[in-house]
Amino acid sequence: MRDFEVDDDRLTWRGDGETIVVQAWGTDSLRVRSVLMGEVIDTDYALLALADQSAAVEVTGAVATITNGRLTARLTSRAFYDEQTQHDRSTCAIEFLDGAGEVVLRELGVGGSLKLKARAFRPIVGGDHALRVSFEASPGEKLYGMGQYQQEILDIKGSTFELAHRNSQASVPFVHSSLGYGFLWHDPAIGRATFATNRTEWTAESTRQLDYWVTVGDTPTEITRHYTEATGRAPMMPEHGLGFWQCKLRYSSQEELLAVAREHKRRGLPMDVIVADFFHWPQMGDFRFEEEFWPDPKAMVTELGELGIELMVSVWPQIAVASENYAELRRRNFLVKAERGMDVHMSFEGPSAFYDVTNPAAREHLWTLLKRNYVDHGITLFWLDEAEPEYGEYDFDNYRYHLGSNVQIGNLYPQLFARAVYDGQVADGIADPVNLLRCAWAGSQRYGALVWSGDIHSTFTDLRRQVVAGLHMGIAGIPWFTTDIGGFHDGDARDPAFRELLVRWFQFGVFCPVMRLHGDRRPYSDVTAADGSRRLRSGGPNELWSFGEETYAVLADLVHLRERLRPYTRDLMERAHLEGTPVMRAMFYEFPGDERCWDLADQYMYGPDLLVAPVMHAGVRERSVYLPAGTGWIDAASGARHEGGVEVRVDAPLEVVPVFVREGAAVRLHA
Repeated sequence: MRDFEVDDDRLTWRGDGETIVVQAWGTDSLRVRSVLMGEVIDTDYALLALADQSAAVEVTGAVATITNGRLTARLTSRAFYDEQTQHDRSTCAIEFLDGAGEVVLRELGVGGSLKLKARAFRPIVGGDHALRVSFEASPGEKLYGMGQYQQEILDIKGSTFELAHRNSQASVPFVHSSLGYGFLWHDPAIGRATFATNRTEWTAESTRQLDYWVTVGDTPTEITRHYTEATGRAPMMPEHGLGFWQCKLRYSSQEELLAVAREHKRRGLPMDVIVADFFHWPQMGDFRFEEEFWPDPKAMVTELGELGIELMVSVWPQIAVASENYAELRRRNFLVKAERGMDVHMSFEGPSAFYDVTNPAAREHLWTLLKRNYVDHGITLFWLDEAEPEYGEYDFDNYRYHLGSNVQIGNLYPQLFARAVYDGQVADGIADPVNLLRCAWAGSQRYGALVWSGDIHSTFTDLRRQVVAGLHMGIAGIPWFTTDIGGFHDGDARDPAFRELLVRWFQFGVFCPVMRLHGDRRPYSDVTAADGSRRLRSGGPNELWSFGEETYAVLADLVHLRERLRPYTRDLMERAHLEGTPVMRAMFYEFPGDERCWDLADQYMYGPDLLVAPVMHAGVRERSVYLPAGTGWIDAASGARHEGGVEVRVDAPLEVVPVFVREGAAVRLHA
């Protein structure tokens, strides 16, 4: 008993200056914390404070176990005389077992004379520690999750990941194992995760303690349920999140935006949301419309409402030096601070600094500005851009926040940016908040974060990467995901090759959690104020009718298809809200018993009943689709029935996206 301290829900070991606490934390789940020369800290970065729990703790000599449901952690204490150092030492090794008593995760061993340390703290002089935590690798294990990285890899075993956010990269450090466990690295520090064949390693460049969370489940659905119970679930998606969203870079005036909405409705095309993108403001950080171009926001919102359309406005967390708010925000310490050099973090359309959303007072002040200049006009939807944040140079060690250095807590930024607006919306009685963000971290989902995949390029390669990104985001607990349909950079509406890409991307977009058309299209248009001064240019037309009559006919059919899917999509959103289930699901999520489904990166399930196999290569007019075993499948295009457990070759002319309906499902795809 001298090796361990036992409480109702936790087990503590102390030795060689280290304190380890293993604690019950949710269903079939345990949280592990370790600190040098101190007591563990009750951080709430992503993990919620769950109701009081008890755990079964047993101590037999130098071995102790703590069991919460079907998960057991076994701690083995060892006291020994170290010949090389000539003094007594003590260590503690940790491994995790599932309900069947099988080891699913084990810390790296000492390696005999190698003297390896599974928990390696390295001091930062005058401060905290760098940390490396190592686990043994399991042969044949497959891994998924980690958020959004621009690659086509589904099974991430063998991959390495920067634990940091960038434009089009969202680091959400939760991994799902084919061995039946989930693992959350509960540390927002800049670092790295490596899933090598000889070991798994997690590192933090600067941290106050080790902190991770483990769960087990018999199915991917159970693991997701446990994880989102511990980190929170998305609100219920409002009705206007279920249909089509129209956007471009950028509608430069109130009249231009209204003209698009009117034409959409004149043509009988459904639209739920239209977006006023960035630089509708005088200066970045003013958080208001520029009167010359947007003279009557309240009237604009009223007319859109009569058309059945909601308005979303872009909000950047950057404050230009020229902004009317800069001096006050600087004086109140509401801006991020550079550690060295000039205190300028970005210079797009003028020098600016980022808003410090880690400061609770700053978050409250941000909502005050948004309420006065947008909400009071009837606007309740916000596009929270630049949420990484996107520093002009990603020198992660050069910025300091209210909560600490960027190196130590920087990955929290997008979660707290979402929270700043969500908390204000809830306090003001805005029902079912949904806000569009370009980044996320663990727990972002509970603040109504709809994450899109950033400023990616208009290529088929990028399209394939977004499909994989959406699957990994769902696994990592972020069920609301979308992309810029057609890609953001370099799309030319006049180019037949781009029109083909747009159609294929649009087909994917129909079967995304949110369907949103956006992009910086060519040719560009200059924007000039009445006094002759320059404003940020506008991209080319990006409406359904902007790409030729043949393309328009296909796109129009697809937005109507999305509308027919509304009841089904609503049900998926309710499942995401109540159970944390992804809307867009990797094949193995629905069919974990079918081995082939663990390796399919080019098809997925939209909910439990629709198998989507988008065409993602130029010029392709047919493709192979694997139909999982255990059910029959109906080809939505031809009506043909197929047995599961087979691969079929299907026609995919430009107007057709291969979709198969699980036999017996009541899903309406046809008019």
